[in-house]
Amino acid sequence: MNQDSGFDIWCGLDVGKTDHHACALDAAGRKVFDKPLPQDQKRLEELFDKLQTHGRVLVIVDQPNTIGALPIAVARSMGIQVAYLPGLAMRRAADLYPGNAKTDARDAFVIADTARTMPHTLRRVDAGEETLAELKVLVGFDEDLAAEATRLSNRIRGLLTQIHPALERVVGPRLTTKQGLAVIEQPGGPQAMAAASKSKLLRVISKAYPRGAQEFADAITTALAEQTVIVAGTAAAEQVLPQLAASLRQTLDQRHALAAQIEQVVDAHPLAKILTSMPGVGVRTAARILLDVGDASQFPTAGHLAAYAGLAPVTRRSGTSIRGEFPARSGNKHLKRALFLSAFAALRSDPTSKAYYDRKRAQGKKHNAALICLSRRRCDVLFAMLKNREPYRAPTPTREPSPLPLAA
Repeated sequence: MNQDSGFDIWCGLDVGKTDHHACALDAAGRKVFDKPLPQDQKRLEELFDKLQTHGRVLVIVDQPNTIGALPIAVARSMGIQVAYLPGLAMRRAADLYPGNAKTDARDAFVIADTARTMPHTLRRVDAGEETLAELKVLVGFDEDLAAEATRLSNRIRGLLTQIHPALERVVGPRLTTKQGLAVIEQPGGPQAMAAASKSKLLRVISKAYPRGAQEFADAITTALAEQTVIVAGTAAAEQVLPQLAASLRQTLDQRHALAAQIEQVVDAHPLAKILTSMPGVGVRTAARILLDVGDASQFPTAGHLAAYAGLAPVTRRSGTSIRGEFPARSGNKHLKRALFLSAFAALRSDPTSKAYYDRKRAQGKKHNAALICLSRRRCDVLFAMLKNREPYRAPTPTREPSPLPLAA
């Protein structure tokens, strides 16, 4: 955010769940206001009204979403400009001030004074934040559902492994499909499946999804015949497994319905078409990029973006005993996972990504290491797309020069 000499008051807010601490400074750095105030619209309006008597006000928060959403909304409704001081910039700025105390009052002062003296550290809180705030709620709920689906799936597979390992090897890989859920939810566990006729088992699978139903039913029948003994706990598992399968199906249905809502919000963003034009970037990946990267204006280079995502290798050197580059363990884990899975999906749809991956494998890198390299390369492309506001363009293959004819 560029410096604006038109501001007369800088109001730093160290936001909290129930109370904020506000510190307002004038152009000379003198405190105009320095008190706590509750998370309340009326009190915020009273403060901003009072500050506007001194001139043009800039409100700065350390969290633009969640607990900082109300002060931003109140300030905007009153025509007051709002800015955001990132946490890392604030921690670095705090080291420039004397004292080691960590208090709300000190943090609010640091926010206000940093905004007054170092405006380049600030980030805009654009009007599009409302869309991103809505997207953050939906994506957060989607991640909760994904974690719940994983927990339920692991629980079902764990029970099957305990009572009938052969059946788990057949049903487990298809557990999140309609066919896999149907055979666990309707017939039940291995004893109920064995008691059912082959035609009934096939009918249940076909009703869920007809394609490949016969092969799946035959594989289940073969697996059931491999184990004749009954393991302790099977009777209880027979009662629990259908309920777990029903919960997993409901969770997956919720994710499917939520994906449509996320797609509507993402499509309304001006960068949506640019992001989804990149092979391997779907709706959920685009939503994560919008939340964590935005328009990439806060990253000076593609390397900074890669470091933020945890995709840039870390160099470690100490004398002659430790030398080399290692995968980073820091960074935004949600963004890193999204870009990693996006690179994996691109292997099927993008020949350029597949060729780069194959080159890395040929160099001796393992699967995950090659995918991280591909993710890092795609990060450069993503950065250029966002900076230039241009959709993805596949690179034009270069023609090798024809060999010169041999002299006679």
